[in-house]
Amino acid sequence: MKKQINVVGAVLIRDGAALAAQRSRTMSLPGLWEFPGGKVEFGETPQDALAREIQEELLCTVSVGERVEATTHEYEFGVVTLTTYYATIVDGDPRLTEHADLRWIPLTDLYSVDWAPADIPTVDRILGGLA
Repeated sequence: MKKQINVVGAVLIRDGAALAAQRSRTMSLPGLWEFPGGKVEFGETPQDALAREIQEELLCTVSVGERVEATTHEYEFGVVTLTTYYATIVDGDPRLTEHADLRWIPLTDLYSVDWAPADIPTVDRILGGLA
C-alpha cells in the first residue's frame, strides 16, 4: 500500500492573478507548478498547516479562507490528497526559499504553465468560477 500524504495549498489571488510556485529540481515532480503549501502535520488543522507552510516557504503571513477544492492523486511516491483554500496575504511579500520560481499568473492564463496533476482540479474550479 502506498504512503498517504495529506497536503494543503494556498490560492492567493491579487489583481486578477494567482500565485503559482514552480517545484525545484530537488523536489519530487521537478519543474511542475503548484499552489504553494505543504504537508499537514499530526495534530494540525489543514488551515493551521497552510498558514505555517506559507510562513515557512514564502516568508509571509496569510489569512486562510474558504476551501476551493479537494482531490486525491496517485503518484509513484504515494497517494496525495490535496486540499486548497483561498488565502489572503496579511503581512509580507512572497519570497523564494524552496521553489525554482514564483509567478503571479493572470487567471485567464492559468493553463500557460505545466501544473502538477493534483493541482489541476483547483485550476479548473477557479476558472469555472470565472464563467
